[in-house]
Amino acid sequence: MHADFISKVHSATRGEVRHDTLDVSLLRSVANDDGDALRVLFTRHNVRIYRYVLRLSGNTSIAEETVSDVFLEAWRHGARFERKSQVSTWLLAIARYKALAAMRRRSESQLDNDGSLLAIEDPADNPEECLDKQVRGTAIRFCLKRLSPAHREVIDLVYYHGKSVGEVAEIVGIPAGTVKTRMHYARSRMATLLEQAGIVG
Repeated sequence: MHADFISKVHSATRGEVRHDTLDVSLLRSVANDDGDALRVLFTRHNVRIYRYVLRLSGNTSIAEETVSDVFLEAWRHGARFERKSQVSTWLLAIARYKALAAMRRRSESQLDNDGSLLAIEDPADNPEECLDKQVRGTAIRFCLKRLSPAHREVIDLVYYHGKSVGEVAEIVGIPAGTVKTRMHYARSRMATLLEQAGIVG
């Protein structure tokens, strides 16, 4: 698990812009007011966006609200997508902007950080596998919380969403060089924290 985590983070430095032709086709249809295409696009990406915003904000209601806002934005402005990145990258960039705006509107006392970062378990797992995933997931989330928000977000986008350096730069709105610097620090720190937590191999 430890090696797999670090390997996925490291591989982002070699990633190139990839285009998902199905998503591009769906978004083109959405731009032409195709409700069925919007439903398919939602089905493909709503969980990914929800999890990203949940880890970013620590708040389930903000995550739910942001998912709705993102697909409303896609419905209204899908024609603006220029294929300079993956559709998923474009959607996550919108999600980040919407989530940060929602977080600014809420006071710190309203943010619910307890228990909201639990992963959504695969119902096909047996009880032992669920427990193992839960223990490992809890340890990884604990390690992630010990990183700064900026470093944690980079790790989240690379590991949980499989984004390249260029894609992370687009989503977060910072230079690719800054992303690489944050990844280098975060990867090194996470390796140490995961080892200390007993997550190896």
